[in-house]
Amino acid sequence: MTSGFTCPACGFDDLEAPPYSPTGGPSDEICYCCGFQFGFTDTNSGYTFESWRQRWIDDGMRWDWGRTDDDRPDGWDPAEQLKNLDR
Repeated sequence: MTSGFTCPACGFDDLEAPPYSPTGGPSDEICYCCGFQFGFTDTNSGYTFESWRQRWIDDGMRWDWGRTDDDRPDGWDPAEQLKNLDR
């Protein structure tokens, strides 16, 4: 994986911006991997990172539904990616 900003829901480490600003404002970015949108999925839909992560895991840790498998990074391994959350 690369060394962009990390999604706190799934561990994908190639977000274009930090999920939240230092003052707490959401980036509104959608994680390419799990589909979490910072400032919407949490604020408007009521998901926590943990509940969204569990939903994503229960759904088979699929690459975001709005994209094709061809959009996944080479060698993408969702189980390894989750380890980014432990850093």
